[in-house]
Amino acid sequence: MKTPKFRAALAAVALVALAVPAAQARDDAPVTETELADHIRTLSSDAFEGRAPGSEGEARTIAYIVGEWAKAGLNPVPGSATPWLQPVPLVETQATGSHARFKVRGRDFAIEEDGVILTGRDAAASLSDLPAVFVGYGVDGEGRVNADVRGKLAIMLMGNAPFGDDLPRYRERRQLLADAGASAVLVIATDALPWAQLRDALGSRTTRLADAKAGPPIGGFLSLEASDALFAKAGEDGAAARAAAGAADFRGLALPVTADLSATATVRSVDSHNIIAKLPGAKPDGKAVLFLGHWDHLGICAPEGAADRICNGAVDNASGIAVLIAVARRLAKGPRPDRDIYFMATTAEEKGLLGARWFADHPVLPLTDITVALNIDTIAISPRGTPVATIGRGRPAHDALVREVASALGRTIDDDGEADPFIQRQDGWALGAKGVPSLMVGGSFSDMGLLEAFLESDYHGPGDEFSDKVPLGGAAEDADLHVALGRAFADTKRWPGTN
Repeated sequence: MKTPKFRAALAAVALVALAVPAAQARDDAPVTETELADHIRTLSSDAFEGRAPGSEGEARTIAYIVGEWAKAGLNPVPGSATPWLQPVPLVETQATGSHARFKVRGRDFAIEEDGVILTGRDAAASLSDLPAVFVGYGVDGEGRVNADVRGKLAIMLMGNAPFGDDLPRYRERRQLLADAGASAVLVIATDALPWAQLRDALGSRTTRLADAKAGPPIGGFLSLEASDALFAKAGEDGAAARAAAGAADFRGLALPVTADLSATATVRSVDSHNIIAKLPGAKPDGKAVLFLGHWDHLGICAPEGAADRICNGAVDNASGIAVLIAVARRLAKGPRPDRDIYFMATTAEEKGLLGARWFADHPVLPLTDITVALNIDTIAISPRGTPVATIGRGRPAHDALVREVASALGRTIDDDGEADPFIQRQDGWALGAKGVPSLMVGGSFSDMGLLEAFLESDYHGPGDEFSDKVPLGGAAEDADLHVALGRAFADTKRWPGTN
């Protein structure tokens, strides 16, 4: 049922849409594939060493982005102690060894070494005879811890709970279990994230914000196959247990399992940075538009002796930064928008949206002033003419304006919802969790076949390099769309600025 407020919001957007000719969206010079290629080629070159936070590659990335934004006409954020930069203090833990031993009813049960990933919070941790409890999603429908986990090993599901509203995602649920006294938390991986990629990304190194709450002394992951084998030995059906956990009143399942877990690591502080710039509005009204995308990637990711050791991150996410630069250039050189527009290149997205989460907790402008955040990530996937999908849709007025702007550029809207599961896997989630309307708009998440082909091949590997095979037609088209969206959301007459 549509409320009067809902109808009024849609009516306001519709009236404005009729008043603005479609030609206005076409006044800016189109973004070219050559322009994007130049930026992607540079940012994903071996000289940038895969753009890992805290590396020489970060320093080169900062210099490049700041130089391009300054040439475009953007300004550093006023009052910053480090112009253009927001320091993001990180702590990196490099695993040096781990061991897991399980017993079922007092008898040893071996899980293949490849089936479990352990990481320690500190330089060394050793835990013995931990009773195991399967906690499902770890929380009930109200977001409260659903089982007694003090002094125990909590085994938790990774995916989103099928009950409740706005429940925390798995990282926050893992922290809630640690706060409730869990000595260790193992997360059962899902098919949505290939085990090999998860193992390679997290099996030896983890990164957290320096001010983050202490997690469990030992954490990690179980493969789906390993967890099913452990459940079966304990006399339980893993699939049935996961299904039972889908109820909001699930209260945990004690298993006749104990675990001895140990982990050693080196721990070091890492100084990294978000890069933030501002385009002052011609008629500022206290509201702002924020464009963002992550500059980081996985750095030198392969062991010594490998033919190619660098994960260059051309598509993920040099392509997004290239679009941010192109959008900034047009919005700054064309007619000055009414509202202030901020541009942010975040760090440590690959480590858990850490740069975006730091900004959300330490914003350079009040979060309530951000009328929309537009995240740009992994944009060089689809060809021209691909329909526009929106991750983070569901706000009627925002969705209506996106539809109107896309239609003015001859784009169609993809409403099938296939992109929705990615909402927690991108920087906009860190802001959306704080109430900021956050969208990721474009063609890359419309064609699931093309996206999955990338995720199953070059994604997070040395193969994500720039070449003529990287499709830039859709990226250029999406860049034009973001220029038009920036102008629409920054127009005080066209967009009221209320959320």
